[in-house]
Amino acid sequence: MALKRVTLLDIANACGFSRNTVSKVFNNRGDVPEATRNIILKKAREMGYYQLPGDASESYESEKGNVALLTSSNSISHAFGVSFLRGFTNQMSRRGYNLKIYEIDPAEVESRLLPPHLHLPDMSGLVAIELFDKDYLAMLSSLGVPTIFVDCFAGAGSSVIQSDVISMDSFASSITLTEHLIKAGAKKIGFVGDIRHCLSFEERWIGYCAALRRKGIEPAHECSILAEDCDGYGDPAWMLSQLNGLPEIPDAFVCANDFIAISLMAALKQKGLSIPADVMVTGFDGSPESSVVEPALTTARIPGADIGRMAADILLNQIENPGRPFMRTYVKTEPVFRGSTR
Repeated sequence: MALKRVTLLDIANACGFSRNTVSKVFNNRGDVPEATRNIILKKAREMGYYQLPGDASESYESEKGNVALLTSSNSISHAFGVSFLRGFTNQMSRRGYNLKIYEIDPAEVESRLLPPHLHLPDMSGLVAIELFDKDYLAMLSSLGVPTIFVDCFAGAGSSVIQSDVISMDSFASSITLTEHLIKAGAKKIGFVGDIRHCLSFEERWIGYCAALRRKGIEPAHECSILAEDCDGYGDPAWMLSQLNGLPEIPDAFVCANDFIAISLMAALKQKGLSIPADVMVTGFDGSPESSVVEPALTTARIPGADIGRMAADILLNQIENPGRPFMRTYVKTEPVFRGSTR
């Protein structure tokens, strides 16, 4: 007599969990507590359920090694860093890898050194997030360990990089946001942010310039704030001093991210200007703060958790297939139009 095929519903009934919860475990979607996941995977093996040859659930609990996440001191406190880390950690732990996080200080970047407590032979792979020093990333690429960079240094688009790179699509959404401002009546549009800070900021600048030139408008360099990256971008008082130094306030500003845009909006209000009636503002990131600031900020939403899962898959593929060509992956972002633009 043929054996009955085990289904996800059978596993759900045997464990006492919903079919939706069981489905999340086997389809890598949603957050399921680790204890719950382990119960489900254990029961699935006992019942003879195999989703794929080589059963992905079997590899979930086996220890395959460690992966080091290298980051600047403040990156994982930001909205993108938090959601990225959640997706990346979830995917790596499913495949049996432990994640170890190391903060890289400026002296280590300058000297191109790994943290002293990082034992490289123990690492199966490396992931770098919010590290944008070209020489430091080149050092990481030279270590002979599978590596992926999340975003990269400005100018990376025209550089040969000996590692995988994953980033958000900044160019297309920046064009869309700038075109939205033009359609809303803006004749002069400034840009705010250090365009040499990282690849994504540079691509947002390039998208801004491209959208303007398509309409026969020159980028308003004289009405932009392009100072080298500094703490001032988060300080409305500093931002106000920058605004006061401009020859005129443009009809709109495209900001490199939401953090900068929210600071700029505070400074514009201090000048007595109304948003969006006097000046329109756009950001980038889709941070939680963008939806609660007054008025709510037009932005581009970045799928941080999805980028985390994709980064893990790319790194795992490199670990399992050494010698394959390196990849550059761009993940779609989504413009979100709110009250800061007309």
